[in-house]
Amino acid sequence: MEIARIKKQNNAGKIMLFDPSIRGHHPNYIQYLIKYWHEHKLSGYLEIVVSPRFLQEHDDVVNLALSYNQENINFIAITLEEEAILNSRKSPLKRVLRNFKEWQIICKYANLLKVNHCLLMYFDTCELPLAVGAKACCPFSGIFFRPSFHYHELTQSIPSCKEGIRQWRQKFFLSQILKNPQLKNLFCLDPFAVKCLEKFETHVKLISLPDPVETFEISNTNLSNLRQSLKIESQRKVFLLFGALTTRKGIYQLLDAIANLPIELCQKMCLLMVGESNIKIELQSRITEICQVKPVQIISHYKFVPDRDIPGYFQLADVVLAPYQRHVGMSGILLLAAAAQKPVLSSDYGLMGKLVQEYQLGLTVNSTIPKEITKGLTQFLVEDQETLCDRSQMKSFIQHNSPQEFARIIFENLSLNFSFLKEKKQEAIDLLKK
Repeated sequence: MEIARIKKQNNAGKIMLFDPSIRGHHPNYIQYLIKYWHEHKLSGYLEIVVSPRFLQEHDDVVNLALSYNQENINFIAITLEEEAILNSRKSPLKRVLRNFKEWQIICKYANLLKVNHCLLMYFDTCELPLAVGAKACCPFSGIFFRPSFHYHELTQSIPSCKEGIRQWRQKFFLSQILKNPQLKNLFCLDPFAVKCLEKFETHVKLISLPDPVETFEISNTNLSNLRQSLKIESQRKVFLLFGALTTRKGIYQLLDAIANLPIELCQKMCLLMVGESNIKIELQSRITEICQVKPVQIISHYKFVPDRDIPGYFQLADVVLAPYQRHVGMSGILLLAAAAQKPVLSSDYGLMGKLVQEYQLGLTVNSTIPKEITKGLTQFLVEDQETLCDRSQMKSFIQHNSPQEFARIIFENLSLNFSFLKEKKQEAIDLLKK
């Protein structure tokens, strides 16, 4: 067990955050919680259990805690052997075994650190162990990323047989999990799921949790330099596809949609693809084919982008693309686009489709059908973008999903003696209004 900081401490008010993930939202969530803990001078101890790779790849988050010079914030890395177990997901059976092993690791560190409460930063992987009666060694709460049992109520899409089985299975699991006497709070990143969860008979507190995003101002000079460095041709609208460039993101459907665009529209378009990819050879082959017959500009930047550089790409874009394939859960792409005041072309499925429609963040299409994506691209290329989104609604969406509110809701509801947070609640609300 590797410990980022070692200190003597007692057992009073000790929370363990367990999060073996190193990508996506997870590093930022931990950062927001550390900042809030420090700014509001919360008492007790915050034990943050992470992957060894987290300490290496997100040393900025670790150094943030160190910079506060507080002895009550501590990073602990699981062993390399435990990390290898949690990375074993190559088959359904291995994923099932992995989830049970993860629960054992959670309990090991909760016992070792003698914590009063454990917050599972990714509750979803613990569904199966908890549904079949896995015991907890202390009270715990969890952040539920991907509820899907209610998707048939969210949009008009008809679930496939596989999706129907998954929704039924999740509903059954939840009916069992919500009886666990040690589960105190279930924080849900899907606000629409909370109302459906309330139909279950449970003692568990069901709480809608903002999916936070920080906003940054990017200077016009920096934007101009970025555009120049990427060699984006003038007079082209920039359509940004950001994040892990995988089949799950609908990248092949998007490329097929671009191939269907008429020549005069291709001349107006630049597709900017930014993010790591394990299929870049296949992608480049398809891109080459398209560019040989259509005058579209396609720029590929197959690299991991540090957090500090991400907002620039969204400010640079005219439209943000999210043609995910039957995606379950939220996507930070919607938040980053709204923070930059840029419209999205999104899948119409599930939570993402519902939020885009609810907050008028852009257009939704059936992203499994390339011709439907083509229609959406065409609208953005020929119509006034101001008519395709509502920027005041975008601001409302971002204000609701602030990092301060995310952290306040979590710490206020954890089952520790944080009664003084009630006194600070108005202070937090005033801070949000500034």
